[in-house]
Amino acid sequence: MNNSWQIPRRTFLRGVGTAMALPMLDVMIPSGARAADASKAPKRMAFVYIPNGVVQRHWTPNAEGSSFGLQRIMEPLAPHRENLLILTGLAHDKARANGDGPGDHARANATFLTGCQARKTSGSDIRAGVSVDQVFVQQTKEKTRLPSLELSSDGPRMTGNCDSGYSCAYQFNLAWRNEATPLPPESNPALVFERMFGNGNKAQQAQSTQRRLETRKSLLDFVREDAQQLERKLGRTDKRKLDEYFTAVREMELRVNAMAKAPRGLPEGYSVPDGKPRDFGDHVRMMLDMMTLAFQTDQTRVATYLLAHDGDNRSYPHIGVRGGHHSISHHRNNADNLEMLTRINRYHCSLFAHFLDRLKSVKEGDGTLLDHTLIVYGGAIGDGDRHSHHDLPVILAGKGGGAVRPGRHVRYPKDTPMANLLLSMLNIMGTPTQRLGDSTGSLQGLS
Repeated sequence: MNNSWQIPRRTFLRGVGTAMALPMLDVMIPSGARAADASKAPKRMAFVYIPNGVVQRHWTPNAEGSSFGLQRIMEPLAPHRENLLILTGLAHDKARANGDGPGDHARANATFLTGCQARKTSGSDIRAGVSVDQVFVQQTKEKTRLPSLELSSDGPRMTGNCDSGYSCAYQFNLAWRNEATPLPPESNPALVFERMFGNGNKAQQAQSTQRRLETRKSLLDFVREDAQQLERKLGRTDKRKLDEYFTAVREMELRVNAMAKAPRGLPEGYSVPDGKPRDFGDHVRMMLDMMTLAFQTDQTRVATYLLAHDGDNRSYPHIGVRGGHHSISHHRNNADNLEMLTRINRYHCSLFAHFLDRLKSVKEGDGTLLDHTLIVYGGAIGDGDRHSHHDLPVILAGKGGGAVRPGRHVRYPKDTPMANLLLSMLNIMGTPTQRLGDSTGSLQGLS
């Protein structure tokens, strides 16, 4: 291969109704800058929301600093311990009633990424605030195909009364473009796949999808000619990267198709899960893999995922939880309820561990996707029984391109604004911001 040959970072393989972005390849980096791979890797942010609080004694590490041990809930994250910064003491004051009465679940979702008090209304006059991901978008939207990626396990709801006089728009959305406009998330993996890899207008994308279904062809078949021309010019390392990427895309495609045919039934005695009538774990892992692919191909640099909305009452039969999550979260210190809630919290952590596995498996520059990403995993309710909004369950994973020093547990004074963390992330990402929601300044102790 001619070392002087280069292709742009945003290169696509194209076919009818199809456009596949490429992962970071050596030929995208100027030859004189090979040693500076890491500095050229883009930084990303992701946010994964978990509902209904946690069992604090099985969540909070037993020591501060780097000598902490993982409690039962976080044990599935043990392989990634050195990539975790566990933050204790953060709070979302604007998720509290502050004179507005009941509605903690709706306020929790609306406040998580905005740090703002949601206007109590079940009508169209909703109001929250701009979310951290959309502030970041203002810097990155011209650099990526998709400004941001909004995902959910539940699907969007924009109208109706969902929680004590609060609009469903608060409870089923994390991202807010402005104070009156939430960005509805997508829960259908097939539609997410088409959004990421479709090309042209909706009619062309639909035509491409229909042709693939009718001919039983893969997305890769539609870009094969472009791919073969590119491969002939690549070196051994880039060919390996491209092959790994194509394999991941094809596996995702097969899983999307299989999921559409999955059975609906549950064992006798268990309630049907809210949301998608398919296996919840498979669904979540697939959506997390979509996020990984989106980052790997630099289609977007920020993503939000509502793993489940606050107040979600899904049951988890495969881990022996018969009752609904929300119902169990009002545990009243009942030992059986606390055990069931701990199992749910732990299971969610195991799904998050899958995401970290994926990010860590993708090499980029002299590191991995995980090294160049910051991911917040957590929620805006601390204890579900009391609907408390302090001592929030919050993990910051990744290194943000080296700006964050993980492998530690940091405890902050009670009621330290969670918005301070969001503000600090923006500054780390190169988006200088003076204030976000009820922030009072940058969060110390991240580096």
